Amino acid sequence: MIKAKHSGVFTGHRFPPEIIAYAVWCCFRFPLSLRDVEDLLAARGIVVSFETIRKWVGKFGTKYAASISRDRPAPSDKWHLDEVVIPTLFRSF
Repeated sequence: MIKAKHSGVFTGHRFPPEIIAYAVWCCFRFPLSLRDVEDLLAARGIVVSFETIRKWVGKFGTKYAASISRDRPAPSDKWHLDEVVIPTLFRSF
């Protein structure tokens, strides 16, 4: 999730940083529509429109995407395979 510690980024918003971070995280982590995220928050007693969530995703989504790509391990040339069997005519290797 987005680190809510950077509350300077979230200043001027009506909702707490934790709620904004949770809504943006749900949009990126799961294949949910904005209305689905709105329903998730409503189930937790937080009334917010899908349009507000769309604005949050537009504003804070790039920061979240950057944190994902920064924390992701780099691809390498090593592949770890488990029990590879190569069948030939009469023998398996």
